[in-house]
This record gives sequence, C-alpha cells and structure tokens, in this order.
Amino acid sequence: MNNLTAEHLVRLVKSVFPRLPDDQYLGIMVDIPRKAEQDNKDWEKRRSMASEWYDLLKDRFEELDLHGVELIAYPDVGSNNAELPAKAFFIDEKPPAVADDLGKIGRKISFVEIFEKLQLFLAVTEYSTTAPLKNAAKKYGFRAATMPGFSADMIPALKIDYNTVNIRVRIIKDMLDKAESALIKFVVDFRDTYEMFFDLRHRTAHASSGRFPDKGTAGNLPSGEAYIVPYEGEKDEKSRTQGDLPVQIDNEVVLFQVEENRAVSVKETGPAAARERDHLQREPAYGNMAELGFGVLGGFGLFPIGKILLDEKLGLHIAFGRSEHFGGRIGPKDFSSPEEVIHLDRIYIPETQPRIKVASLVLHMENGTQETIIQDDKYQIF
Repeated sequence: MNNLTAEHLVRLVKSVFPRLPDDQYLGIMVDIPRKAEQDNKDWEKRRSMASEWYDLLKDRFEELDLHGVELIAYPDVGSNNAELPAKAFFIDEKPPAVADDLGKIGRKISFVEIFEKLQLFLAVTEYSTTAPLKNAAKKYGFRAATMPGFSADMIPALKIDYNTVNIRVRIIKDMLDKAESALIKFVVDFRDTYEMFFDLRHRTAHASSGRFPDKGTAGNLPSGEAYIVPYEGEKDEKSRTQGDLPVQIDNEVVLFQVEENRAVSVKETGPAAARERDHLQREPAYGNMAELGFGVLGGFGLFPIGKILLDEKLGLHIAFGRSEHFGGRIGPKDFSSPEEVIHLDRIYIPETQPRIKVASLVLHMENGTQETIIQDDKYQIF
C-alpha cells in the first residue's frame, strides 16, 4: 500500500498496542469471498493491502519486540458482526480470490488455536469482526483492532492527534455514565419534527479512542467515539426507549416507530421503507436499538468516505441489531441464522443524511440536571 511504509506500520502497531510482557505474535486477518460473484474491487484491494502489510511486517517483527507475524485468511461470514467460522488458514502468499482455494496454499487451523497462540490482531476485513473478536478477546486475553471496510482513503484518520481524541471521548463517556436518558429532536426537510427518547439506565458507556493498552480488549481502528447500549428491558421493568426515528436511506426518509427499545413498524410506503419493513418482520431482533454512539473525528477535519468504519466516528450514530458485544442482551441467538446477525449503524451528520438535522440532543442526568450535547448538528461541549 503506497501510503503506509514499513516504518508507518511499525509505529502504528506500537501505538495501537502498547507493549505488554506476554506479547509474542501479531496476526493480520482477512476474509475471503466464498463465491467469486460476491467479490468487489474494494474487497480485492483490501486483501492485497493485508498481504502487503504482512510482507512489510513479517521481516520487521523484532522492531515490534515480537516473535513473529502471521497472515490469517478465512471464508467470509456473509454479514457484519456474524460469528467467525470454526477454521481459518495460515497463509504466506497473496490471498486467493475465492475461499475454496485456501486449502491449496495455507495450513488449516482452528480459531481456538489461533486465539490461544496470538496476542495481537489487525482484522482488515470486508465484514466486521468487532462483535466476535470482542467476545473472544475477553475469553482468551488477546487484543484486536478491527478494520472492516478499511481503505487507503482512511489513512489520514490514523495520523491525527489521538491524545486529543481520547480527551473528547472521555468527556462524553463520563456524561453518558451519569445520564438516565437522552432526548433527541430531529427535523426532516426543515419542516417535520420527530423525537426519540433513549433509556440509558442500568448501563455504563464505553470509550473507544483507537488505542488498546489492556488485555482482553477489541474495537475499531480508526476510532474515536463514546457509545452506550440503551436499556433493553432485561430487568424487572420495561425499557422506556420510544419515539419516531427518521433514517435517510438513499434519497428516502424512512420513519421507524420505536417502542420499548425496538423498532416495531415503518410508517412510510417507499421502496426503502418496504425493504426495512420486510427486514423487521423477518428478523425482529434487527429492530433492537443497539447503540447510541458519539463520534468525535468530525472535529479533526475528516469527512465521510462512504465506509461505516470511519463515517460512524465523525458524529452521532444509532445502531440497529446486535448489542451483546457492547454489554447488551441481543446476540446471535436472537436471529434466525448466523447470516442474519447484524449490527448496523445509521450516521447522523449532514453529509450522510442531508435531509435530517439533529436539532438537539439533551442528556437528562441522574441528579436532575440537563446537558445539551448537540445542537443544530454541532457538539456544544468541545
């Protein structure tokens, strides 16, 4: 990859994974299309990127104070945050175009063995591995930076001042930890107003600043967000999350009706609305309000590139679907099949949803006070 030299990569790995005494091996993970017709140019470039990173680092492992670097390839899982397959392959050459060819060039190994052997991972994949790697990291004690959809145009996000990023992320996390609820007012087409109330009781927020100094942790890279799972009603009382949530999909605004932290219906009749209505009927767990997230990288001169990995870190985002990897209760067991498991972020910044303005987002704190976090699409706390 032209924009990252071996020196860049060594500095990046050292920055993302501050050295711990048990660190021995770094694994670069890449998923391979099961069928040729699934492939796309970006995915092909990403596989080549992972291979190039491996080639650049495998002879520089001593500079990382490690014993070695591995390139790990596996058949794709079909959707973001679905469970990983049981087996993968250690390979030492350019990844193949289809997963059936992995056996011709690689050594098959179980993910259990991989997780027991390796302590550090960069997952440069088409489909997000954040959920399964978060869960596995807690069990096996490794650290992982997940980079689904990563591309060369994200490299500037790896070069910003992450000390300032960390400060801003921590400010939001501290506020979320003290909040009982959030009230968001949306304005669609400068005319129609909708409100969403998020129940934040019984929850602790998470800070994701692109650095992983502690064993047993995994998260996105590039990063820069604080996020929280709304209360999902698993205790004796129901979730109070409710309201009308507008989402712009292509040029259409779809209005979800949310009750007890779950989108239960769609009010519009356009093609996107029909697809979303069908998805909710087919997979009710998709309607779970899985995350209320606050990205901060928009304040560092970065702009959306059409990839969720980066774009969600630019501002407010709300996720549908799986939440158990963030401390919620909705997980793979709640979907009809592994292929249907999903955690999907909807990003509320002018560039991604121009018909929808975040007029205000107010946190209601435990002590009875209020904090306006966002007004007219802009943070008020930095």
